[in-house]
Amino acid sequence: MQFVEANGVKIPAIGLGTSELRRRTCARIVEQALKLGYRHIDTAQAYDNEREVGEGLRASGVRRDDVFVTTKVWTTHFAPHELERSTKESLVKLRMPEVDLLLLHWPNPQALTETMGALAHAKQIGLAKHIGVSNFTVALIEEAVKVCPEPLVCDQVEYHPYLDQTKVREACARHHLALVAYSPVAKGRIKNDQILKEIGRAHGKTPAQICLRWLMQQNVCAIPRTSRVERLSENIDVFDFTLSEAEMDQIFGLASTNGRLTDFGFAPKWD
Repeated sequence: MQFVEANGVKIPAIGLGTSELRRRTCARIVEQALKLGYRHIDTAQAYDNEREVGEGLRASGVRRDDVFVTTKVWTTHFAPHELERSTKESLVKLRMPEVDLLLLHWPNPQALTETMGALAHAKQIGLAKHIGVSNFTVALIEEAVKVCPEPLVCDQVEYHPYLDQTKVREACARHHLALVAYSPVAKGRIKNDQILKEIGRAHGKTPAQICLRWLMQQNVCAIPRTSRVERLSENIDVFDFTLSEAEMDQIFGLASTNGRLTDFGFAPKWD
């Protein structure tokens, strides 16, 4: 397994995102993913599947200490006491004493200082080994790093070939944060992309595998989501080839000004 290092923390480069996975499907996919070699599982309060993630981990037979588990606090739980309470509730569902990484799911600029302090407190009292943010803009990364009493280790954002995240990548690099990419295969939209198919043919790989390798070569963690066991095997089979500089540039060239697939009305404007 390849790792991305951020502020002294090693995060597995390929993980399983569990958004939209529910009930037994979620538990089964998590179990199979871990048996195949995945060691990074991403969930969230908003996904309503933390309990099933925990079940899948225990069913896999993989030791808890060998798995990097991330969960995220939803925006309605950002007040200090509420953040602590909801995180403890997440741990009860997961049946874990702590998570490896606790994130703020979406930014809340109006309460940034207060919320970052609460997030740091969750780490200080042992609810999480590490803390970070998700969907933060460049400006919000700068502010969060400045006001947070504990070091942050990542910003989790949408990132795929159709969305230029250069500014966010550079901000993360400045502060030694890992960039974690959700929707790394653009929710399946890349499967018919002719450039990705052509590059894939040269390596005997699928467009999805090309996307994931492209992210890995930028030192980005990818957390693709799937409900199909066969896709799990495909997504993790990206360690046996390397994209050339020219191929990387070709993929960077796919980005457009309207490539974003996920957004919420309360989210601030992106940089």
